[in-house]
Amino acid sequence: MEQNRGVKEGFLRRGIARPIVELLRQGVTPEKMALSLALGVALGVFPVLGTTTALCALVAFIWRLNLPAIQIVNYFVYPLQIALLIPFFRLGEKLFGAPHLPLSVPQLLAMVHASFWGATRFLWTTVWHAAVVWCLIAPVFVGLGYVLLVPLLQRVVGRTLKERATD
Repeated sequence: MEQNRGVKEGFLRRGIARPIVELLRQGVTPEKMALSLALGVALGVFPVLGTTTALCALVAFIWRLNLPAIQIVNYFVYPLQIALLIPFFRLGEKLFGAPHLPLSVPQLLAMVHASFWGATRFLWTTVWHAAVVWCLIAPVFVGLGYVLLVPLLQRVVGRTLKERATD
């Protein structure tokens, strides 16, 4: 059990924490990094499959955010995007008073694999409703994530500066 836990911690440290710390060491401000990370998560769970990489790149370009950081987080949360599709669909049904569409994640993925365009036509209204729900939730999440991440990243930068001073 301990060895398995170490592998997970190693992956998180190696795949996410270390690249973020390296970017901070290269001069990315904690505020820009916090916004990049919060937006990467929020955009990464956008309930329209196949759009998140382009959305993250566009937002990073427009707001001059760190592209590697936003994309690392975007790719990391892909399983969360899949897991949140049905909840976003259900919230969209409730918000718009739309009829319940009996779907599961495996059914949804099978539809997309069979015919992406067919699935898009069939799910257009449902996906549109889910995207509206996401638009209502995402700003709150980004704001909260930003407020929580800035002090954490400022501490990381402070610790890094102390390490450099002692070297």
